[in-house]
Parts: sequence; structure tokens; C-alpha cells
Amino acid sequence: MAETETVAAQSRKKWCVPQRSRTDERKPSAGSSERDPQRNLVVPFRGHISGGMRPGKKVVVMGVVDSRPDRFYIALTCGCGTSREPPPDVAVEICVRFRDRQVLRRACVSGSWGDADRAVPFFPFIRGQPFKIEIHCEQSRFRVFVDGQRLFDFDHRLTSLSHVDTLWIKGTIAITKLA
Repeated sequence: MAETETVAAQSRKKWCVPQRSRTDERKPSAGSSERDPQRNLVVPFRGHISGGMRPGKKVVVMGVVDSRPDRFYIALTCGCGTSREPPPDVAVEICVRFRDRQVLRRACVSGSWGDADRAVPFFPFIRGQPFKIEIHCEQSRFRVFVDGQRLFDFDHRLTSLSHVDTLWIKGTIAITKLA
């Protein structure tokens, strides 16, 4: 995701997920079954999608863009990977870049990243302002809405949607709610 290193030989990139300190070990994890409505939604975030994705299911991310944003990422992956390596299958990675006002998206299949799609009809993110992203899973694609308006469609590159079970969020945003 952000600040990634590409390993040319493997065409894989490295992610850095913060390690938990000893004082954090008693706190529930992102995938914990404990239902605490006040759980800490700290970025970078990694959480489990119960039951995986399927047509008709959606992921909702509500947050606020930082006052001095650079970029942020949202990814739906098959498994959680490790703190240094992403899983070899990423159903969709969305990268919002503020400097050039782009919303890039791509997928990784068996460790190989595809080309990024770039075209969007508008750039919906404003520094310091709240937003709501909805990622709807349909039979042949993900349909992505921001603040109720369709931003883009992304055709599935992975065939086993039920294995898409992890949500990653990283970058210059604060998360206020996940659903």
C-alpha cells in the first residue's frame, strides 16, 4: 500500500502494519469477536470480513480526510498476509492520490499486480471533510460509490470471492465507522 517497495523479481510489494505493543495485547484485535462499538479504528487498519465477499454484500468505510492529505489506500484481500508481505491475492486495491487528484485501482492475482485503472468522472475527496465509500460486490464486478454517487466499476480479477476476507486501510485519513 502506501510507501511500498517493489521487489522486481517477484512483482510483489511490501506493506508495513504496525506491531502491537505488550500493553496492546489485552485489547481486542480488529478481527476480534468482541463487539465493542467504541473499538479503536486506527489507521493503518486491518480487519476481517466475516464470511468473505459475495454478490449482494458490501463494505462501507466512513472517515475524514486529513487536513494535509497525501494519499490513502483501501484494499480487499484474500487473507491478511504478514506485516511485511501482502497476501498473493488482492481483489481490489483503491489508491486515492490528492496531489494529482486520481483514484487508482488494481488487483493482484497469484502475486502478480495488474495495470491500474485510472478514469473517474470526478474527484470526490476534499481535505478535512468526511466521506463515505461503499464497495458493492456484484456478480462480475465491484461497484464503488462515494457519498452516494457511483465513482467506478472494477471487474473481478479473482474468481473465488468467498476467499476475499480482509479489509486493509492505510494513509492520511481517519476512520469513523466501518460496516
